[in-house]
Amino acid sequence: MAADLIVTNARITTLDGVRPEATALAIRDGRFLAVGTDAAVRELRADATKTIDAGGRRLIPGLNDSHIHLIRGGLNYHLELRWDGVRSLGEALRMLRDQALRTPPPQWVRVVGGWSEFQFAERRMPSLREINESAPDTPVFVLHLYDRAWLNGAALRAVGYTRDTPDPPGGVIERDRHGNPTGLLIAKPNANILYATLARGPRLGPEDQANSTRHFMRELNRLGLTSIIDAGGGFQNYPEDYHVVEALHRAGQLTVRIAYNL
Repeated sequence: MAADLIVTNARITTLDGVRPEATALAIRDGRFLAVGTDAAVRELRADATKTIDAGGRRLIPGLNDSHIHLIRGGLNYHLELRWDGVRSLGEALRMLRDQALRTPPPQWVRVVGGWSEFQFAERRMPSLREINESAPDTPVFVLHLYDRAWLNGAALRAVGYTRDTPDPPGGVIERDRHGNPTGLLIAKPNANILYATLARGPRLGPEDQANSTRHFMRELNRLGLTSIIDAGGGFQNYPEDYHVVEALHRAGQLTVRIAYNL
């Protein structure tokens, strides 16, 4: 039986106690056909077989993330600006400014986690003044962990928070000396105010959500994930927020195996 794909010249972690290492593998119809030596696996090659020389790189089995928000993250991936790995706050603010200039109304610029002030050379968080100067007209929502979020003036206007808006249960809307919201939201003691505010932003259409989800799964694949357990929560509602992954599953376009909790 010929293989569809053969990978050779690799250092493969098999997780087999009897034979923990191999140098080659063969795939047919999306499943392993053989794992072994280069010579043995090459016997399964045919004219149509794709062959990859791994160049001595390490291959490992796909990873599982047992607590992740793929479904919600996928729907919104194309809406987010990522600060992961950005080395300076100045660079992060430049990215924010550039993203605001190319974001069409009524969409927001969203920085949703994945960063810490300790990654920046300045060793501090952005100020509301800096966020407003970077994006004076486009709504901006910047989330830090699950403890706080910053909204610029345009975002405050978009969500309708005013001096008459009461603090929600479990959250604080910081106010100036006149009682007007400054744009800082504090999760105290839970993050409901952050999720609820983010959920007020405009959503993508179904086709764009599907494209966004495919790209998010490919990013997870790039990091080695092939299966996940979606933890739900965060204003993620069944069944409406699950239509996209169900449609991708029916179309055979899921590149990550998904289990989820409701």
